[in-house]
Amino acid sequence: MSAGQSYLVSGNLVAVITAVRDGVPFVLTTGGGTTLPAGPLQRSHRSMQEGMRAWVLSQTGCELGYIEQLYTFADRNRGSGPALEVSYLGLTTMEPGAEAWRSWYEFFPWEDRRDGTVVVDEIIAPALGRWAEETTDGDAGEGRRVRCEAAFGLAGRPWHPDMALARYELLYEAGLVPEAGAEDPVPGRPMAPHHRRILASGIARLRSKIQYQPVIFELLPKTFTLSGLQTAVEAIAGQELHTQNFRRLVAQQQLVEDSGQVASSTGGRPAKLVRFRRSVLDERAAAGTKLPIPRVK
Repeated sequence: MSAGQSYLVSGNLVAVITAVRDGVPFVLTTGGGTTLPAGPLQRSHRSMQEGMRAWVLSQTGCELGYIEQLYTFADRNRGSGPALEVSYLGLTTMEPGAEAWRSWYEFFPWEDRRDGTVVVDEIIAPALGRWAEETTDGDAGEGRRVRCEAAFGLAGRPWHPDMALARYELLYEAGLVPEAGAEDPVPGRPMAPHHRRILASGIARLRSKIQYQPVIFELLPKTFTLSGLQTAVEAIAGQELHTQNFRRLVAQQQLVEDSGQVASSTGGRPAKLVRFRRSVLDERAAAGTKLPIPRVK
């Protein structure tokens, strides 16, 4: 290493902790909803994952179960030197009344398509269209247009739920979010630098993962109804599923088994309570276990 060079890099751990309740996906926040739980990696931490668990517990009181590493983001703008932000995705169940939990869709309203696509059709698509036309380079403008159509399912293209991060980054590039200094931003609650991007990466990862691994069960109680399972998947995907197709695939994959109990609070005929077959994790380790790719009814 030559004189004057320094390779010292600080590490910051950031957590995207997700839970689902009453058909809404929530994320655990701090700072009044402006930040995600985070803290520096310290010498006392035996691993980054242990450090992440410790910071989440100290800041929110939440003990994490399932957790996996997301991405590592480099931040070269820190005055004290370069920093790495190592992000994690954690899945848990949520106790009622926790004020630190906020809906995903406060931050990304365009990602919830269960009630329609008004935000995209009336606000985002026109704004992106203007951005695509801003450049005087015809090829560049065409490239922008194609990217916008692919990301947001415009001009007859399909909507891909797991492109949540790509959509946010495109809006950032177009200067349409507060984090990019937008004067007239598209709807969506802003967050501290990088944290909204990290949340988008967690949403994209989970939406992708529920298609090939049964991680959705980490968000559910020990027993649940099939309709409750479908509601949870729809909440994460931001789209409605075809009920018959969904139940058929759950049965084919042998994901659940009868618990011998019924739910008494369904408002009608008591619904059968089922539970996740933990043996699925071993049986499907090689072949994979998946839930249906979200499709609008």
